[in-house]
Amino acid sequence: MTALQYKQLWMVEEMFRAAKKLLETRPIFPKCDETIRGHVFCSFLALVLRKELLDRLETQGENLEWAQLLRDLESLEYTEVESQGKRFLLRSDLGDTTAAVFRAVGVAVPPSIQMVQD
Repeated sequence: MTALQYKQLWMVEEMFRAAKKLLETRPIFPKCDETIRGHVFCSFLALVLRKELLDRLETQGENLEWAQLLRDLESLEYTEVESQGKRFLLRSDLGDTTAAVFRAVGVAVPPSIQMVQD
């Protein structure tokens, strides 16, 4: 294996660790061929998506650390509050990298306050 292949393998494994942490999944030990193929496909897809996001960020002139990017996205959350008989969703403040990620994927940053319609 070349150094580039080892780096790509490490990136796939790192992506799976991050996804498992985010989704709070337990270890998976595939035994049948279909499950192994699915696991390999998901690994490859995760790598492709990560590379695409990092390429888009680089095109914008952003050189972001992957771990910080994940921390910022994980910290993005909503809280529902009720005031004067109306319900609202309050978005947490954006982390340093979050707005850049939203721009890179072409998604508008959600408003910090939204009224909930029943």
